[in-house]
Amino acid sequence: MNPSSHRLSVTSQPPQRLVAPVECSGVGLHTGSLTRVKILAGVPGEGRCFVRVDIPGCPVIPARFDAVHQTTLSTELAIAQASVRTVEHLLAALMAMGVEDARIEVDGPELPLLDGSALSWVEAIAQVGLVPITPKTQPEISPLSLPISIYEGDAFVSALPSPELRFSYGIDFPEAAIGNQWHSWSPSQSSFATDIAPARTFGLARQIEQLQAAGLIKGGSLENALVCGETGWINPPLRFSNEPVRHKILDLVGDLSLLGPLPLAHFIAYKASHKLHIQLVRALAESRVQI
Repeated sequence: MNPSSHRLSVTSQPPQRLVAPVECSGVGLHTGSLTRVKILAGVPGEGRCFVRVDIPGCPVIPARFDAVHQTTLSTELAIAQASVRTVEHLLAALMAMGVEDARIEVDGPELPLLDGSALSWVEAIAQVGLVPITPKTQPEISPLSLPISIYEGDAFVSALPSPELRFSYGIDFPEAAIGNQWHSWSPSQSSFATDIAPARTFGLARQIEQLQAAGLIKGGSLENALVCGETGWINPPLRFSNEPVRHKILDLVGDLSLLGPLPLAHFIAYKASHKLHIQLVRALAESRVQI
């Protein structure tokens, strides 16, 4: 199965179901722990969820915005004493490929970073195959009625009414190799698998010691993240000339998946973060309740 044939769910695409389990293992970015993941077809209508199979009772953590525990350099979900971190890359892949229901079993506190992108997840899912689920009613995307924006200083993330689903992102860094970048992507015009999924997470060399002192990025390496120094990229080549901002779109898609079905909107972000992404998701959820 060609992963590029799958696009983020649009009105004409029915939900997809995994033909067989998907299994991956690797090191978590922040914990440095080796974890194993098995993705199973979920119960129709129950959505995506994580199951901590290494904890007695195998607690289930729903992949929903109300389970978000913290958003420091990744998105972490938790319920009671069970948590799972760095969920955004896998969730973006599942959402983009139309997998609305999935049981994700993991034997540790963080998903593996793999190569720092969502491409390995997309390829693993495509390899086992997907079949469409015939819904009782034709799936539709509800249009967003009013714009919603979240600000923090000059950073923001917004959802605007739009005739098509679109994601636009901007970043600005003092490092010349990154600088100011913008990218806009519409799933109706190009494939998530080829245009967004391969974009890897990135970091700044000047921040590494500080982050490690804070107990973060214990599993980060030049094999699973792009690292930018004052004079350029330490581990080129890049997969895209603007790979960093494409990765930010990947993160945004993963975080937005915690809302469930997305409204028809143009999602625009600038210098945003997981924190702002989740605040937008909560605002979108509240707007649905008020309708």
